[in-house]
Amino acid sequence: MRRMRKSSQVFYAGLGHPCFAVLLLVAALFWVPACRAAEHITLKNGFDMICDHRQADGDHVRLYLDAGSTNFMDVSAADIAQVEHVDLPQPTISRQLESIAHINDTKLTPQAMREMLATAGKEHDLDVDLLASVVRAESGGNPHAVSRAGAQGLMQLMPKTAADLGVDNSFAARENINGGTAYLDALLKKYHDSLALALAAYNAGPAAVDRWHGIPPYRETRAYVARVIHEFNRRYAERMAEQKQVAKLGGGR
Repeated sequence: MRRMRKSSQVFYAGLGHPCFAVLLLVAALFWVPACRAAEHITLKNGFDMICDHRQADGDHVRLYLDAGSTNFMDVSAADIAQVEHVDLPQPTISRQLESIAHINDTKLTPQAMREMLATAGKEHDLDVDLLASVVRAESGGNPHAVSRAGAQGLMQLMPKTAADLGVDNSFAARENINGGTAYLDALLKKYHDSLALALAAYNAGPAAVDRWHGIPPYRETRAYVARVIHEFNRRYAERMAEQKQVAKLGGGR
């Protein structure tokens, strides 16, 4: 074993009616533009995201993360630092089909998630209980979770981070876990295997950790680091106790 912001409040992205999704796909078969318009939103706290469209409502702005009306986040208008119009490549029909299949797949069992975490952990030499602890703190195990900052999926990847990691669909459990694990691995390498600093960067961003030369003095970030490490220690201790018990029973035969 090697080593040993997003989390915020989490609400649920609506799945939409399956028949409506099918109708959209049928329409796409007849008309698929090369690009689709979107907006790159940068917040004053350093977070950024891609949204499909936005709607002002008094002092707040509702940012819609897709063309529908159920997957959104609300931010203060004063918190928006910059808005850029961008053209994104239109996903292929096969990608649309794959995305809908992932979003409608609500049968992610704890065992299936554990296997995904173990596979990703083995690839990056990270303990499965560490990854499970991050998932619990980030999303509570909900693959369709969206934070108020726009982070998505089990390991709460920001859209730009997900794109940089090659994650096409953050709501697909395996893609999200693979991307989140790769990101955590990169942070551990950046901070020389300091778990506390890597977790702080995962929550508040590497820029904040670098600026403060350590864990930033943010209440949320410090609570997040303590929570993940406590959960990891608990899970690891339980696993070691179980292994000792099995060994003891095996030796007594």
